[in-house]
Amino acid sequence: MDGIQHIGKFLIIMGIVIAVIGGLVMLSGKISWLGRLPGDIVIQKKNFTFYFPLATSILISIILTLIFWIVGRR
Repeated sequence: MDGIQHIGKFLIIMGIVIAVIGGLVMLSGKISWLGRLPGDIVIQKKNFTFYFPLATSILISIILTLIFWIVGRR
């Protein structure tokens, strides 16, 4: 019975995380600075655009690390 409770808790937490990510995706058009941070790499040529959101990826990684650290500690 103890293993089932852990699975249930995990599913609830993952559902909340997915809902939060969905909300962020819906609001992404209103957060104009996300994806345009200093450190994001953009190379534009005549018929070619290369975009790598390096700073945005690092920021999201730090935020997710903090969230999972807070949720995971007991």
